[in-house]
Amino acid sequence: MDATIAGILALDGLTNGAVYALLALATVLVFAVTRVIFIPQGEFVAFAALTLAFLQMGQVPGTVWFLLVMAAAVVLQDLAAGWRQRRPAARLAAQAARTLAFPVAVSLLTMWLAPMQLPMLAQAALTMALVTPFGSLLYRLAYESLADASVLVLLIVSVGVHFALVGLGLFFFGAEGFRNPSFWDQRWQLGPLTLSGQTLFIFAASFGLIVALWLFFERSLAGKALRATAVNRLGARLMGISSSSAGRLSFTMAAFIGALSGLLIGPTTTIFYDTGFLIGLKGFVAAVFAGLASYPLALVGALGVGLLEAYGSFWASAYKEVIVFAAILPVLLWRSLRDPHHEDH
Repeated sequence: MDATIAGILALDGLTNGAVYALLALATVLVFAVTRVIFIPQGEFVAFAALTLAFLQMGQVPGTVWFLLVMAAAVVLQDLAAGWRQRRPAARLAAQAARTLAFPVAVSLLTMWLAPMQLPMLAQAALTMALVTPFGSLLYRLAYESLADASVLVLLIVSVGVHFALVGLGLFFFGAEGFRNPSFWDQRWQLGPLTLSGQTLFIFAASFGLIVALWLFFERSLAGKALRATAVNRLGARLMGISSSSAGRLSFTMAAFIGALSGLLIGPTTTIFYDTGFLIGLKGFVAAVFAGLASYPLALVGALGVGLLEAYGSFWASAYKEVIVFAAILPVLLWRSLRDPHHEDH
């Protein structure tokens, strides 16, 4: 390996690492607020990339029907719970209307606009609007009633949710893979390196979102409420912060970050209905490097995972995934020795 190849691999690794960083930050956010190890984070990546691919072809994406099914399932769950608790019918109707309003509106808008072949940025915005509501709906369906369960129970639920979403993804999107066009086709030659506009777009979008998240947690009341919930759930609840609202917001933000990651990585690789799992798992590896607690360490870990993947693919292409996932073992061992956990008797 000479310096030229090393530079090309480093650029490729940092580009992928910037996307993994977003997924790692979402994983840390969800775990800190809800104690959920959110394995299905990568599904949002696949849904967004496939949604944009269908819009590029002028077709109504399966996301529309998937979103409507999810919203209807949440309404039925809320109606059943309200019926058992004998809530007033008017209150149940208002709650159902609030749940259905945005999913129905964005689905109808997509059905109208999809055949018009909108500019790519407009299609990307429509994709974000379609995928982001999945976060809150998923939390209400699968996790909200188990908010006080143990981490192990929540992990088992996450595994089940992952398999359900993969199967439903196959049903709504089909088995065909898609690779989206770049947002920016410009290219620059920097010595032996070729810097593409898509690479700059990925770096800019990732950096912009990280800064936006920092401002959200530091300056906004909702961000401070999430931080309080992450530090002490019971204390936050006693101070009037709703743990349910915090959970819904954290899952909504995770879905937004996952959707953005799907738009960024879609032009660099072919995305299938089940591709998101592997991508999300690399973000999870980066989050584990950070102990599922530190956002800066998650960013560093994600860049490390990207570089490890890039150089691993050069030295042993067939084993690059093994190399990436095996790297988590010494980290887990080190953390286990550093912070031993003792079971309560």
